[in-house]
Amino acid sequence: MNAEYFRTMFGYTAWAWSRVLDQVDRVPQDDYVAARWRDYGSMRSILVHALASEVRYLSVWQGEPIGARPDEATVPTAAELRKAWANQEQALGAFLAGLTDQDCLRVIKQVSARNGQETVTPLWLLMTQAVNHHTQHRSEIALMVTQLGHSPGDLDVSRYYRERTG
Repeated sequence: MNAEYFRTMFGYTAWAWSRVLDQVDRVPQDDYVAARWRDYGSMRSILVHALASEVRYLSVWQGEPIGARPDEATVPTAAELRKAWANQEQALGAFLAGLTDQDCLRVIKQVSARNGQETVTPLWLLMTQAVNHHTQHRSEIALMVTQLGHSPGDLDVSRYYRERTG
């Protein structure tokens, strides 16, 4: 596995989220918290879930206890969520900066909160899951903001790559 691949994919993920969150910033608070037909209930709920998941992912990857994760009470507005997200991206960036190809092969043991069973999974797969998880929820939010008249535009990874490499 290639550590540079994951640095690229998480760079893309941050870039795409930034484009989506720029449009979320334009949404009135009432629309931000309004109940919608999505699994998590509201735009805010989905965003808080995505951020809290990334906090959990990074803790697991670093072998640290999972501490307090953001929730709707700690990040009630889009502006507060964005600030918490920036802090999380900084922590993830530090982790990725030190990531090696060999690290990607490291096996991580976890105990499932759902069924109490231990799982053994390579880091590269867990990181792939995180990228995929972000894609799912980012697309849900992109749809919501687009329906409210605030499209984030093209979120293709190829666009990110071209902008990054010139």
